[in-house]
Amino acid sequence: MPDKQSPLLSGFGASTTAKEVLAGHDLSGKIAIVTGGHSGLGLETTRALAHAGASVVVATRRPSAAQAALHGVAHVEVEKLDLGSLDSVRAFAERFVATGSHADIVINNAGIMACPETRVGPGWEAQFATNHLGHYALINLLWPALLGGARIVAVSSAGHHASGIRWDDVQFVRSYDKWLAYGQSKTANALFATQLDALGRDAGVRAFSLHPGKIFTPLQRHLAKEEMIAAGWLDAHGNPADPTFKTTQQGAATQVWAATSPQLDGMGGLYCEDCDIARLDTEPEPSFVGVRSYAVDPEQAIRLWRLSAELTGIDALAATV
Repeated sequence: MPDKQSPLLSGFGASTTAKEVLAGHDLSGKIAIVTGGHSGLGLETTRALAHAGASVVVATRRPSAAQAALHGVAHVEVEKLDLGSLDSVRAFAERFVATGSHADIVINNAGIMACPETRVGPGWEAQFATNHLGHYALINLLWPALLGGARIVAVSSAGHHASGIRWDDVQFVRSYDKWLAYGQSKTANALFATQLDALGRDAGVRAFSLHPGKIFTPLQRHLAKEEMIAAGWLDAHGNPADPTFKTTQQGAATQVWAATSPQLDGMGGLYCEDCDIARLDTEPEPSFVGVRSYAVDPEQAIRLWRLSAELTGIDALAATV
């Protein structure tokens, strides 16, 4: 497999903030959709895009909480979207497409991490369903509003190093492990961007995936304090102890960069971190830095797309697969 994961030396880095990425950018007239754009990294992403002039549609399972969090932020509207429900995804997409608007940016930001075993829809494992299948369906159903030029950003994670796609038990029917399930869902995010870019580039749709960094956000809601202390994230008193953690403003930077940077014009299907294209991690054991080859493998990306289409019954790009 050719290695396209070659850093650009973008001039940004791990400490860059989303607002710094957008300094000097005028996004007036652009429309962005941000799933989960009212909390954690999503909130900082929404603020940065709106501050640069974009009109932002925040798609969220909790509209009332989003309205409160986004009070006073101009150029933002809130819409209901539950990624664990295909009916909700379909309804959101149909409402947006019916407006006749073109979405220039879609950031698949919402997600869950390391939750107790949960089943949604027809028995799907919740992390795979919410983090991947819901976003897969969303982009497919939004397809008429993306044609002609759009960037799709799938927020993956270094957590993908924990697991590739478990093809013999994708839904963790035999034995559930919250971290392996999370890792699989993040690998799925990266593979989704790989295949979406391959299918959409002729229509002007380019896609990227990324690791935003380690950041304290509501994503850790399912983790006990003792677990985070054991991991070295917190000290014995519950205070942050890992200096490699980013602020939410820094954590949002890479997804904003992937969504807007002219440095990425004409490119796609790449995994990014620290506001640059990430290197391929070829170490025998996962380093949790860069991207594992299985997460950007074109053949696995095709296989996942076909599985996702089979599971959801949705595939706007079927003729091109």
